[in-house]
Amino acid sequence: MRILAAGMSGFLGTRLADDIRRQGHDVVRLVRRPPRGPGEIQWNPAAGQLDPGAVAGVDAVINLAGAGVGDKRWTEAYKNLLRTSRVDTTSTLATAIAGLPPGDRPATLLNSSAIGWYGDTGEHPVEEDAPAGEGFLADLCRVWEAATRPAEDAGVRVVRLRSGYPLHRDGGFLKPQLLPFRLGVGGRFGSGRQWVPWISMADWLAATVFLLDRADLGGPVNVVGPAPVTNAEFTRELAAALHRPALFAVPGIALRIGVGGLADEILTSARVLPGVLDRAGFTFRHPDLRSALRAALEE
Repeated sequence: MRILAAGMSGFLGTRLADDIRRQGHDVVRLVRRPPRGPGEIQWNPAAGQLDPGAVAGVDAVINLAGAGVGDKRWTEAYKNLLRTSRVDTTSTLATAIAGLPPGDRPATLLNSSAIGWYGDTGEHPVEEDAPAGEGFLADLCRVWEAATRPAEDAGVRVVRLRSGYPLHRDGGFLKPQLLPFRLGVGGRFGSGRQWVPWISMADWLAATVFLLDRADLGGPVNVVGPAPVTNAEFTRELAAALHRPALFAVPGIALRIGVGGLADEILTSARVLPGVLDRAGFTFRHPDLRSALRAALEE
């Protein structure tokens, strides 16, 4: 399979590109800088510029592009970057796909989204049919997913990857917590009652490839583990995995002082279940948090 991919230099993208290549697929990366070899094609999504020839004839397009949600404090400027870095790339790809003759269009567009779609679900478990919630990330996910519509309207299978928190020691949700826990000063966030939609890195990769191959699946898919836990439970399991105590709590007000608007998302409860993956027969290698954390710390 020949795959055109955007956002392959980040935490998830580099691992996905390596995984797909190991399975024998040809991955061509879209890059903003000048290409460094035949496996790269330059584009400018901020200006909506992409050579249609780059898309014509590929079997699938994968788009994971977007500035990191937790990389910086949420100033208004950074919130705008979070939005444009996702919507511009998605719109540019979907428009280019839709503009091709039907015989030249890829069969599939796998486009990143997030469990932020659901907002705060409290104690209520949700699957893919739940409506969008409220808040900055929910609003962002609405416009992000809507930007895929030109491709979908053109008859291309579009999968919207509503990813949870892939666990790996080198990035994402887990990495910034490791040092405090190893020093014995880690703890829950706020009350600890908010639900955490984790997934092992191995399962996130396997689920993404599974969705790439399953021509019968489309629309939103929750790429999360089958057993979400509360933040208090996550804290206990992480402390146990590292053989450290977890005696502290980070108050909500301290989070807001430290990271600004991002704190509201950290304290948001997202009890999200993988309804589509479960019904499609996907098998999780790490169906429980304990095994997922063990794998994350050993990888």
